[in-house]
This record gives sequence, C-alpha cells and structure tokens, in this order.
Amino acid sequence: MLRFGILSTAKIGRELVVPAIQDAENCVVTAVASRDLARAREMADRFSVPHAFGSYEEMLASDKIDAVYIPLPTSQHVEWTIKAADAGKHVLCEKPIALKADEIDSLIAARDRNKVLITEAYMVTYAPVWRKVRSLIADGAIGTLLHVQGAFTYFNRDPGNMRNIPELGGGALPDIGVYPTIGTRFSTGKEPLRVQAVTRRDPEFGTDIYSSVKADFGDFELTFYIATQMANRQVMVFHGTDGFIEVKSPFNADRWGAEEIELTNRSHNESTIFRFPDSRQYKREAEAFARAAKGENEEVVTLESSKLSQKFIDAIYRASEKDGWEPV
Repeated sequence: MLRFGILSTAKIGRELVVPAIQDAENCVVTAVASRDLARAREMADRFSVPHAFGSYEEMLASDKIDAVYIPLPTSQHVEWTIKAADAGKHVLCEKPIALKADEIDSLIAARDRNKVLITEAYMVTYAPVWRKVRSLIADGAIGTLLHVQGAFTYFNRDPGNMRNIPELGGGALPDIGVYPTIGTRFSTGKEPLRVQAVTRRDPEFGTDIYSSVKADFGDFELTFYIATQMANRQVMVFHGTDGFIEVKSPFNADRWGAEEIELTNRSHNESTIFRFPDSRQYKREAEAFARAAKGENEEVVTLESSKLSQKFIDAIYRASEKDGWEPV
C-alpha cells in the first residue's frame, strides 16, 4: 500500500480526494498536515488517519508516508512540490501545478534528481468517460474530427475564495480553463498551434472571470468559453464528418449531470448512449498514481504534458491582450 500524506486540510481533499484514496485498493492516507495541529487532528480523526502534523515540514520529514497529495492554493504548488520531492516523496499535486509553463522546468529537475513521481491531478484523464471518448475518436466513430466545442461555467463571487484572489493564483483560466484544454489534448493526442481569445476581469477582484477561446489544432478547431460568474454549465462536443460525440457531464462526473456520452450519426437519426454509473475518477486517479509510483507501467499525466497544458493557458492570456492569432 502506498502511504499518502495530505498537505493541508483543503476542501477538495476533505470532500473528494481523501475519501477516494481511502477507498482505493493499493493506497491509503496515513498522515494529515496543517499549520494548525488541531485542524490536522480533526481531519485525521474524521478519516481514521493515524498521524497528524502541525507543520508541512514535519510531515515531509516523516517516514510514515511515501507520497504527498497537495491541494494548497495554486500559488504554492511549485514551492511545496519541490520541497516534497526533495524529501524523497512522490507527489500528486492539484491542477494547475504551476502558473507559468517555464515554472514546470524546476519541477522536472526536482523529479529527475530525486527519482520520484510528480504528476498533476487531472482526474478526468483517468475517467472511463474520457477514455471512451478517446477510443471512439481513434476508432473513427465520427469520421474525421473537424471541431471541438466546450463550456465550463459556475457562479462564485465569494471574496474569501482563493479563486477570486490573484495572489493565490485565482482566476477562471487556472481553475477551469484547464479542463476543455486537457480534455481536447487527451482525447485527440494533438497540440494547439495558435489561439485567439477574449478575456474579462472582475473590477473588484482583478481575477479573470470569463474567457472565450478559439484554438487552431491544424486538422481541427477547438472553441470554448469558461466563466466563474455565469450559471452552471458543463459540456464538450467532438464533431466530425460522420457524427458527433457529446459528453454530458465532462468534468465533475456525476455531480453536474449524468455520466454519459451520446454518439450521434451523420444523419442525426441514430444515437448510441454510453453510460458510466460508477466511474469514481478520483479513486482511479489515486490507484493509477500508486501503481506508477511503484514502478508499474501506468499512464499518468507527465510533467512534460503539464508544461504543454500550461503553454496553452499562457498563450490564451497573451492572446487576450491583442487582436488576431497568438502562437502557442
């Protein structure tokens, strides 16, 4: 069993990732760290975790863990990923793992010098829904892919939420813009060549709250919009010469709608629905990470892929400041 330490008591860890690790077959949470020992102990007791630490450094120095899950604010991801790797721990870090593509070079160096696994927690890449989308496209189920369309929106104007605080790495693009981009890259195996974008910022918070993006992948286009101050919506559609695939709840599986894919033919008179009633994508993510950390041949998100993802987001920010195309 790979032994995880949880670096902070953040909500995503409490509500989604820790329960998933505890449910996994090949890993377990053995420690929780917080800058407040009482909070660490409270969370540890909630999940029957044996060890609690009152500092991150103390947990990283412990021999009670083999790996670290990092759900800290985005602005702290690079710093603590490097510290964990230098302590000899494998690292599963929440997305985005960095705020600039060139920051990931330091993570690659930390991974290589310490011979540990570092991967960004894109849970969607472990979900049966997305692996089915990838296989349908590869098998020619929609013919030649010509266009991908996506949307991911929610409403949050809480000034205390890290997503609305620039200093913590807040903003719509770091938080949810990464999902249409990774979903498209994962499903097609292709990389964007250039982008156009419009981005709006909140006048009070200063964070980006809306982006409309057009990306040229050479053989096809991706268009999507994301927002943190619009009514909730999630959808991804892959449209080809012979049909299209609609992913009904593409990112927060089973929380915003049905976990299903609808494949529709060219004439729009025949559809096939693929349902995934129990994908448990966070559990699959933890199990895949544990296998890879043990040296098994397992597909995980590499830091090299993370750098390409971040280059895409960086290019969207640049494109938002100009008219016309911006190279990725």
